[in-house]
Amino acid sequence: MKCPGPPEGSRLAFFLENALAREARIWKVPVFQNLALKGTDISLSCYKKAVLWIAEVSSRFQFYPETFALATSILNRLLASVKAQLKYLQCIAISCLVLAAKTNEEDEVIPSVKMLAVQSGCKRSPAEILRMERIILDKLHWDLYTATPMDFLNIFHAMVMSNWPHLLHELPQMNPSRHVAFLTKQLQHCMACHQLLQFKGSTLALVIITLELERLTPDWFPVITDLLKKAQVNSTEFIHCKELVDQELTCLQPSNAVYIFCSISQAIQGHPKARLPHHDPSGLKNSHQVRLRVPVPQPVLAPFTPTTAQIPDDTMETDEYYDGFRHLYSEDGGASGGRVNTGGSCPQLRPGEGSSPCPPLQPPERD
Repeated sequence: MKCPGPPEGSRLAFFLENALAREARIWKVPVFQNLALKGTDISLSCYKKAVLWIAEVSSRFQFYPETFALATSILNRLLASVKAQLKYLQCIAISCLVLAAKTNEEDEVIPSVKMLAVQSGCKRSPAEILRMERIILDKLHWDLYTATPMDFLNIFHAMVMSNWPHLLHELPQMNPSRHVAFLTKQLQHCMACHQLLQFKGSTLALVIITLELERLTPDWFPVITDLLKKAQVNSTEFIHCKELVDQELTCLQPSNAVYIFCSISQAIQGHPKARLPHHDPSGLKNSHQVRLRVPVPQPVLAPFTPTTAQIPDDTMETDEYYDGFRHLYSEDGGASGGRVNTGGSCPQLRPGEGSSPCPPLQPPERD
């Protein structure tokens, strides 16, 4: 693995300066009032579902995370500029994703508008999507590209790995690209939260980096102080954003199954319909306990209204981004470069990985 060296420091500072300049010039977000987008009939839940739907469609077509971030940025700038109606929200969302894909993705990766409309399930004709594209371009004066939270997350993470490469040494099976892929999942979740729209992308990305550094090392304060100065982030806004992000990310904690040891007699008494397995009775003499597995249910998101579309669940795997970040750190080995097929499931990296994936065993309840 090869981390950015000292010569990369000046380049990263240059990238950060340009990104901050673009953000200061273009950044604009909608305002919510009385549980709805101000002046419209778009509720908070409809906005969140639209953003999550963009993320699901982007993942389905194997677009880069930067494409999702840019599509969300275009959506926010448009909703801040015009009073859109709820019935047009899905068409706006898919059109923002098409424009972002045309900006970030390679031509051979971008599907046709017809294919995108069919496979995304948006139930909008290609002509409607193309007309909405033109409306968005006109409203945003054909100036689509701005510095997104994803851009800042990549820059800040590269700065941390450049100056403090030892931070990940104690985490088994973790490297910079896998680490930033894990943080990307957190960032995407936060970008769908209306409460965090009030903060610039640079602030949001820096807060996510800060929370992760607090988890990794007790010496996180000097690292964040240095980044705060470089990012020119207001300390009051930073603290407020940090509190909200910390609350928002609690729902992303892995929900492990709970394993409880209890005696066979207690298991039979608690479950009258349960039956002992058909084993030799002599074999049961040496078996005093049986393990019961109690799964923790996952929340189910409602479908995107007003039109039928699917909303992704919150258990997106981070490995789908892994290959997309390997080139940032010139890592060798593992899977071949290119895009990853996101149709299958991959092992997900969690905070504190390396310890047992299950919580401590609970003692049986005593009558």
